[in-house]
Amino acid sequence: MRIIEGDLGDRRVIDLLQIHVTSARAQTAPGSAHALDLAGLKSSEISIWTIWDDETLVGVGALKRLSDHHGEVKSMHTAQAMRGKGAGSTMLRHIIAAAKAAGVSRLSLETGSWEYFDPARRFYRKHGFVECPPFADYVLDPNSVFMSLALT
Repeated sequence: MRIIEGDLGDRRVIDLLQIHVTSARAQTAPGSAHALDLAGLKSSEISIWTIWDDETLVGVGALKRLSDHHGEVKSMHTAQAMRGKGAGSTMLRHIIAAAKAAGVSRLSLETGSWEYFDPARRFYRKHGFVECPPFADYVLDPNSVFMSLALT
């Protein structure tokens, strides 16, 4: 698998991101879904990467710069057929390394509290993330779980 900068003009990337946004919003209470759409990912504070197996798009992931020392994991999504094969872990390690290289000392994320998001919460815990209070512009919401990882 190889990770490259995400091309938000590539139809395959657009389609996978659309699956991510649609799924996340369908599985979350109205007003509580924070998955970024394509326009949101085009922000200058966001770096996005794609992971490929030969010519097959396996997943996406992004890092949003919140401050000089704080970043947020965004748009982590692995294609259904590739789940459980290490692509998500490979992407998350890449995001963590990019954050460290940029001087970020804390990496946070928001995910859903519903059963649909149980695998995501287990995945992040496996990588050292722990629950934390809301950060950035988020507010306490029973439909959200906030997690954070100190980068050393």
